[in-house]
Amino acid sequence: MPAHFITLIVAVIFETIGTTALQASQQFRKLGPSIIVVIAYAAAFYLLALTLKTMPVGIMYAIWSGSGIVLIAVIGWVVFRQTLDWPAVLGMALILAGIVIIQMFSKSATH
Repeated sequence: MPAHFITLIVAVIFETIGTTALQASQQFRKLGPSIIVVIAYAAAFYLLALTLKTMPVGIMYAIWSGSGIVLIAVIGWVVFRQTLDWPAVLGMALILAGIVIIQMFSKSATH
C-alpha cells in the first residue's frame, strides 16, 4: 500500500477520534475530551496536508470525509447507542461503494 494512502487512513483515524471525543466532550464542557478533540483534529489536518503532496484534493477529501462519515456513524451506533435506519445504512453503503470505485477505477487517484 502506498505511503500516501496509509497517511490518509491515519488521518481518517485521527478525525474519527476527534469527532468521537467531540461527542464525549458534551459541547466542550468536559476538559479531557475537549483536549483530545483539538489534538486529534490538528493531527488529522496535518496528515491531510501531507497527503495533498501526492493526491488531488477532491479525491483525497472524498475518501477522507466518506470514510469518516461511515466510521463515525458506526461508532455512534455502537458507543453512543444512536439509531441508524435503513435509509442511513443504504446511504453509507453507497458512500463506501463510491470510495471503492474511486480507488479501483479512477485515473485521478494516485495509486
